Amino acid sequence: MKRLVIVAAAAISAAPALAAPPASPPASFARCTVCHSAAKDAPAKIGPNLWGVYGAKAARTKYNYSTALKGAKLQWNAETLDKWMTAPMTMVPGTMMSFPGLKDPAKRAEIIAYLKQLH
Repeated sequence: MKRLVIVAAAAISAAPALAAPPASPPASFARCTVCHSAAKDAPAKIGPNLWGVYGAKAARTKYNYSTALKGAKLQWNAETLDKWMTAPMTMVPGTMMSFPGLKDPAKRAEIIAYLKQLH
């Protein structure tokens, strides 16, 4: 009987862990939600859905991206997202995103950490 218990315990500990749901968005993300959704399978708003954006290539979905962003060949990581959120129109001249930028690096870092969880 002891052997059976040990085998069962080993099987339970070997089971894959379920992914934790993303934490609540930081207050700084409220500015993003004016134009973007961030829930899995949510429709795009004025801007594309941000679910799964971290680690992905820019202009990856069926959203109608600008030719400039399609041609930029960016991958969204901490560095590129930080630069993008600082001044998108400077980073990719000709982008349709008219957001003037978020100057506070701490707020950009909060948003990037949140986006990193959305997958």
